[in-house]
Amino acid sequence: MTIHPLFPVLTQAQAVNFQALPPLSLYIHVPWCVRKCPYCDFNSHEVHTPSSLQGEGRGEGRILEALEQQYVAALIRDLELALPQIWGRKVYTVFFGGGTPSLLSGESVAEILRQVRMLLPLAGNAEITLEANPGTVEAARFAAYRDAGVNRLSMGIQSFNDAHLKALGRIHSADEAKRAIGIAQQHFDNINLDLMYALPNQSLGEALQDVQTALTLAPQHLSCYHLTLEPNTLFYRNPPSLPDDDASSDMQQRIEESLAAHGYEHYETSAFAQPQRRARHNLNYWQFGDYLGIGAGAHSKLSFPDRIIRQARYKQPQAYMQQVARDAPLQSEQEVATDELAFEFMMNALRLNGGFDSALFSERTSLSLFAIRRELAEAEKRGLLFRDHLRIAPTQRGQRFLNDLLEMFLKNAA
Repeated sequence: MTIHPLFPVLTQAQAVNFQALPPLSLYIHVPWCVRKCPYCDFNSHEVHTPSSLQGEGRGEGRILEALEQQYVAALIRDLELALPQIWGRKVYTVFFGGGTPSLLSGESVAEILRQVRMLLPLAGNAEITLEANPGTVEAARFAAYRDAGVNRLSMGIQSFNDAHLKALGRIHSADEAKRAIGIAQQHFDNINLDLMYALPNQSLGEALQDVQTALTLAPQHLSCYHLTLEPNTLFYRNPPSLPDDDASSDMQQRIEESLAAHGYEHYETSAFAQPQRRARHNLNYWQFGDYLGIGAGAHSKLSFPDRIIRQARYKQPQAYMQQVARDAPLQSEQEVATDELAFEFMMNALRLNGGFDSALFSERTSLSLFAIRRELAEAEKRGLLFRDHLRIAPTQRGQRFLNDLLEMFLKNAA
């Protein structure tokens, strides 16, 4: 077979060759929660405050001040150790995730961001997001986050139904969630609310009522997730009674219709935004951008002119801090194989309902689209994909059967 010179095929032996590196984001992981939710598979650990210290300004479920200071120092040192790998690269978004970052004091968040600005070229219009649990909300704390430079808040509401909140193991009530959102709106004009549907014993009407309640509060962004039973969770070991596939599909369709009617753009599988309010940090993930993750269990994806690497930090908070003290926070690091790049890119980019510019594939992988020509043609033939010379995007059928679409590109990996 003769290969046209405009469509080179890269083999595993050939080196990746980037003409320009992708945008860089910074992820900061806070690994503690007041209580571990039964559906959660994130790296989070319950805070255990000695009873003798409860009610002394830190309260039940708060991080002890000495531990918090130790962890903040470890984060800063972790960032310092990572600098040689990202030297001179501008950071466009920052995201405090968890766990429950709103367990941190305003002073701690301010110190972290002060060090970030000192050590890195942070874009002047950088999006800086912090995740908050409604059960840990204090008005003064939100004001301190804003003063520190946080300009976007993401709140884990999950439901406005007390029975469902209890089933999910959440520590807040529906009324507390509404109160927390009201406090947040006094300090932030860019707020995301996380909701979940297909909850234990949830009806279609209850799922829609959660969305309608959220709409009355007019957040700039909504994330609506289908509850899934993830391995290594309590729900996976002891499955609750969940709506069947038909019922959950009806919920998804009606939720999407309701949000569209209220002007929210459904731009990613689970993400809905008012105009100009897309989550820039998450968009960088979905467009196969780079991110440095610091903190216990944080992951990184970093590009260099000739390779892409993935890293993972130690997961247990104490082990992580001990390893940082030894200047060795990485538990693993590996180069992404060339024949895995196409699937890794598609696994992220095809979550975007509008798809991606055709040129982006080559920019972020250094591969030619010719390398996945058969997969693209088959996906198009099956009605899962649309493409022209400018854009590649999942069809509505492709959005509904996203896993089937992605599996087609997995076959291309070794």
